[in-house]
Amino acid sequence: MKKLFITAALVLGTVFGALAQRYCVIDTKYILESIPDYKDAQKKLDAVAEQWQKEIDAKFQEVDKMYKSYQAEQVMLTDDLKRKREDEIIAREKEAKDLQKQRFGYEGDLFKKREELVKPIQDKIYNAVQKLAATRMYDFVLDKSGGITVIFSDPKLDKSEEILTSLGVKKQ
Repeated sequence: MKKLFITAALVLGTVFGALAQRYCVIDTKYILESIPDYKDAQKKLDAVAEQWQKEIDAKFQEVDKMYKSYQAEQVMLTDDLKRKREDEIIAREKEAKDLQKQRFGYEGDLFKKREELVKPIQDKIYNAVQKLAATRMYDFVLDKSGGITVIFSDPKLDKSEEILTSLGVKKQ
């Protein structure tokens, strides 16, 4: 009997504890896309990425041109010249791949540029969310645009507009 009473008390305590938790839902993707600075940063990133991609494509075209030229002249070249040209082609291809990795690789130039342009905006959003959670005493703030799957949320729990208002962003 005593075990039953303790078990019932624990179950009731857990249920009431869960009901007492306050939470809200936000959509960071919607928030970011509503901020003009983010749109500008994204345009800058796209322009830089396009420029770098053209530069890399040009290097790969140069390698391709060298290879086609080598194939056409291969019959007339001595073994030493063949090896020299092959090494030159391989070196140029390695340069192009290294540049591609430097620009677009993990923690490459694009990653750093994105961090430089977008991180301050993300930090502002995080601080606004943190302030909202503290003033409204929310235990959890769920992001429905991220990795957490929110199948349904009551629209009155969505505080994305409040975050935008606190950041000074006007509705479009």
